[in-house]
Amino acid sequence: MTKLASVHEYIASLPESQREIGEKLLPLIEETLPGVGAVWHGHPVWSLGPAPGKQPVAFVKAYANYVTFGLWRGQEIDDRSGRLEPASRAMAAVKLRSVDAIDAELFADWLRQARDLEA
Repeated sequence: MTKLASVHEYIASLPESQREIGEKLLPLIEETLPGVGAVWHGHPVWSLGPAPGKQPVAFVKAYANYVTFGLWRGQEIDDRSGRLEPASRAMAAVKLRSVDAIDAELFADWLRQARDLEA
């Protein structure tokens, strides 16, 4: 994938099924973390705090068969759904294979919790 300047360019560059997932995720993320998304290490990341001490909160990364929606401190989040799976370090993520896998209310709750952990 070529270097992309913005989160919206990244999403627009994805194959249709992944782009649909990204397009459904973006408003959810941007409602809780407005104006702080950027492409970092090749995929969208939303961070808080002034540079250089920015604290990453959430990310979206496309793979061949799914899109990962993850939270940097996701293992500290109260996830009664059990859908968040531990990833590296303190991260947790969910693999999305269709837009139907996105529960807007649940994901918004995760995002608020993740933001509040960094605030």
